[in-house]
Amino acid sequence: MGIIERIKEIEAEMARTQKNKATEYHLGQLKAKIAKLRTQLLEPPKGSSGAGEGFEVTKYGHGRVALIGFPSVGKSTLLTMLTGTHSEAASYEFTTLTCIPGIVHYNDTKIQLLDLPGIIEGASEGKGRGRQVIAVAKSSDIVLMVLDASKSEGHRQILTRELEAVGLRLNKRPPQIYFKKKKTGGISFNSTMPLTHVDEKLCYQILHEYKIHNAEVLFREDATVDDLIDVIEGNRKYMKCVYVYNKIDVIGIDDVDRLARQPNSVVISCNLKLNFDRLLSKIWEEMGLVRIYTKPQGQQPDFTDPVVLSTDRGGCSVEDFCNHIHRSLVKDVKYVLVWGTSARHYPQHCGLGHVLQDEDVVQIVKKKEKEDGGRGRFKSHSNVPSRISDREKKAPLKT
Repeated sequence: MGIIERIKEIEAEMARTQKNKATEYHLGQLKAKIAKLRTQLLEPPKGSSGAGEGFEVTKYGHGRVALIGFPSVGKSTLLTMLTGTHSEAASYEFTTLTCIPGIVHYNDTKIQLLDLPGIIEGASEGKGRGRQVIAVAKSSDIVLMVLDASKSEGHRQILTRELEAVGLRLNKRPPQIYFKKKKTGGISFNSTMPLTHVDEKLCYQILHEYKIHNAEVLFREDATVDDLIDVIEGNRKYMKCVYVYNKIDVIGIDDVDRLARQPNSVVISCNLKLNFDRLLSKIWEEMGLVRIYTKPQGQQPDFTDPVVLSTDRGGCSVEDFCNHIHRSLVKDVKYVLVWGTSARHYPQHCGLGHVLQDEDVVQIVKKKEKEDGGRGRFKSHSNVPSRISDREKKAPLKT
């Protein structure tokens, strides 16, 4: 029996099982088994050598955004509208067969937009090049889930389920669970607050399913069984997702208003070129990019080419800013002068730990090279060699 058949068999057993206090331990074990099998499904087959089939796209710009959705929802048209890169669009499904990159120039930054082939139900199992599409989405900073506003709401749940099956968690934060394997000592289970979804016995059973008999587990929040399994697996990626509803020109104004009020959602129309500015501002807001302008000493700031930082890519502190310019710059920094919203007064003397905000101006002041021993009559020692044998011998006196 293959891995996919075993997953379907366990899912059928979970659907048959009633959910109550007596069966929660059994359901927890079944969830752990499914998570293990799905991890095996993503691993390359044994005996295979070299890189697998995928889309080779070089990272470019200050951020990467992936377009994911069902076929014929307007992904290629959206890429062409925003970037100017031609992506073939037609009235039949699966027009796009590979990954097509484009660059969006917005707020002095370059954002890479990837048009991926449409995915179908069962993509997490490998149907329709689904694994390659989802692998590229994992390497992105945020996901744009393009949906057809005229279709049912079930498409959004199907896509979310397919992405979660391969370890992508959309618009969620990592659970506050500390987990560490040990060599000896058994399982140590603790929590800082009352737990309503998991108890010590259920945690032991899930860990034994993974053949883990020595570990330390600490719950800092009231987490669920799925959160515990995600922490044990350790290969989950937590990403931001924006739901983009296209083709709003074919539905009523009440439906448009309802879709626009949903969290993390933007409504657009590629046909009538509606609401693209709101979409770009939402992408900018979710990516959290921070532009820092440099100011040489005694000169005006350079507002043409900013240094772009982000919390997800390295951090936004002064130390991260110096490392972005050059790795050896940090040890030469004496202090920095900061103008902008992160400063209390202009200019503010800051250290390496100061967190910068968007459109701050930074001037770096380096340490001066110290002269050995001071100057002139304040010299602490002479240049004469310390050892007598090294001193220059004077000529003997004439007698």
